Amino acid sequence: MSDGKSILVIGGGMSGLTAAIEAAEAGNNAVIVEKTPYLGGRVTQLNKYFPKLCPPNCGLEINFKRIKNSADISFYTMAEVEKISGEEGNYDVTIKLKPRYVNDKCVGCNACTEACPVEIPNEFNFGLDKTKAAHITHNQAFPFKYVIDDRHCKGTECKKCADACKYDAIHLDMKPETINVKASAIVMATGWDVYDATKLDILGAGKIKNVVTNMQMERLASPNGPTAGKILRPSDGKEVKNIAFVQCAGSRDENHLQYCSYICCMASLKQVTYVREQYPDSKARIFYIDIRTPGTRYEQFYWKIKEDPNVTLTKGKVAKITEDAATGDVVLVAEDILAGKKVTETYDMVVLATGMVPSTKNSKIPADINYTDDGFVLPASLKPGMYAVGTLKSPVDVSRSVQDATGAAVKSIQSARRSK
Repeated sequence: MSDGKSILVIGGGMSGLTAAIEAAEAGNNAVIVEKTPYLGGRVTQLNKYFPKLCPPNCGLEINFKRIKNSADISFYTMAEVEKISGEEGNYDVTIKLKPRYVNDKCVGCNACTEACPVEIPNEFNFGLDKTKAAHITHNQAFPFKYVIDDRHCKGTECKKCADACKYDAIHLDMKPETINVKASAIVMATGWDVYDATKLDILGAGKIKNVVTNMQMERLASPNGPTAGKILRPSDGKEVKNIAFVQCAGSRDENHLQYCSYICCMASLKQVTYVREQYPDSKARIFYIDIRTPGTRYEQFYWKIKEDPNVTLTKGKVAKITEDAATGDVVLVAEDILAGKKVTETYDMVVLATGMVPSTKNSKIPADINYTDDGFVLPASLKPGMYAVGTLKSPVDVSRSVQDATGAAVKSIQSARRSK
């Protein structure tokens, strides 16, 4: 834009990428601010989309290529917005950049990781394995540049990573920086977090090794996950041939999340296909309150899964989950409403369909914004030129997030035009 102002996008997930790309390809400057070391957000952690069951990296790679080919898009990773002031057409945004300790000379040779002596829980894989303090988050990360986790790195006291680097790419003396961006409009796309399943005492998360969340299940099934895509239970690496899915783990519960998280039923149905395709002799059972599959395509997907004779859907809430100490198997007690009885079953592994929590529940955007009690942004309360997209307003799937982001891009362009 001729006035040097940009459309600022807070969050580099799928909705944020979409908003920035669409705005830039319409002739505007766009700036993406992302707090993690990579772009792509939660979508990068998924194995497949529903209902097509295609890998998400296909769509991400296309968007990354569009970013590379655009002179009108800039992005900052490991960055967070500290302050927003001003009005539509003239927002002043302060951004803090955390040190990555790795510069643009990095060629991704992995020498720093090999030399690093410090192992840490792998947050990208939700703690299912470990990585090094010097690492790259995943093998298709964008930008493909390593990062050093200063929460665990011993810094210059160790500097084995720096000594191992042949390209002078590691500088352990990097400091935080602060930059200012002038923006004509702001798109907020900070995404969602997984509900803390350890708060669900009766379901065993965090206490029973073979009880995992739905996002951990995505990582177990992913080719770039901790088990290279082989669905193995965490306790002993046993193949998962008998599995249960517990719906509404925290959702639709006045003590946890009062709302339906929208995607959980479809996610579990999708994950049933992971197990059934990998192990043809496997059995899966879904315990649900209501199966919600909004839309024709999703409904068809549901019926396809339901027709599988090795898949059982049981209407009823799970009352208790315990562990068989001798085998590591998971013992589940639930009601079967339609049969009018209580059931006790043993499984290799249990997956909790944990709900979606807007990132703004625990990390507010530094602007005058009103939120619901659950942390969702109230769009009607936003100042002109500020737009919330995707899961900041309500739980939605990837498809609807992209549609919403496209709409926000159009509105942002209109804000930019009004300010000229």
